[in-house]
Amino acid sequence: MTVVLSIKGLTKSYKPGVPVLKGIDLDFSERGMTAIIGSSGTGKSTLIRIINRLVDPSDGSILFKGQELSSVSGKSLREVRRRIGMVFQEYNLVERLTVMENLLTGRLGYVSPWDAMRRKFPVEDIAHALELLDTIGLSAFANQRADSLSGGQRQRVGIARALMQRPEILLADEPTSSLDPKTSVEIMELLKSQGVNNKIPVIVNIHDVELARRFADRIVGMTAGHVVFDGSPAQLTDDHLKQIYGGEGWLQ
Repeated sequence: MTVVLSIKGLTKSYKPGVPVLKGIDLDFSERGMTAIIGSSGTGKSTLIRIINRLVDPSDGSILFKGQELSSVSGKSLREVRRRIGMVFQEYNLVERLTVMENLLTGRLGYVSPWDAMRRKFPVEDIAHALELLDTIGLSAFANQRADSLSGGQRQRVGIARALMQRPEILLADEPTSSLDPKTSVEIMELLKSQGVNNKIPVIVNIHDVELARRFADRIVGMTAGHVVFDGSPAQLTDDHLKQIYGGEGWLQ
């Protein structure tokens, strides 16, 4: 498949001389779900957030569909972010707004500041939002405030808001970490299906190895800022997991 995102020599240090990412090289194709696994503090979230430049890289290249992202800024950065959907661990919804209004914030990069302030969106955007509400099973909640929703419902809204951007790639940073097992499966099913339906790659940073094995087409294992495994779920062995997480006492 065609490579749409190519990361080369990516490094990140929040403190001088203390790198969090240490020369990451990864290519992502135009289809499929990739799960990034590893212990807390190994750089998974930093990697996800660097791709859409919520965090600036210290060095290296991020080539997305032929455009170098590592050095873009200003208007160019805003335009790039419109093409990259992001789902957050803590949902990042505007609590006082309704579900529909939260979805429409996914189109803020496409309307004028004046129209955004008046919450005036094109008819086609509203129609798309209604379709997405049906897709995520929350049509009946369109006019409810976000702060009245359960965690799973909030994450569904977060996914739909990201899809409102009509993104060319979808990133998810620990989308199931605050959810119960049943809801976690439903969220992963939604991310997987929407990647397939929209014909875009999905990259998920996740702690749950079994969810990664169940839903991902590819698993990337990270340890101490390095990639130490890159392959299919079927190729991920207990020995790989020991290397990724250290020790074996946690293995069942």
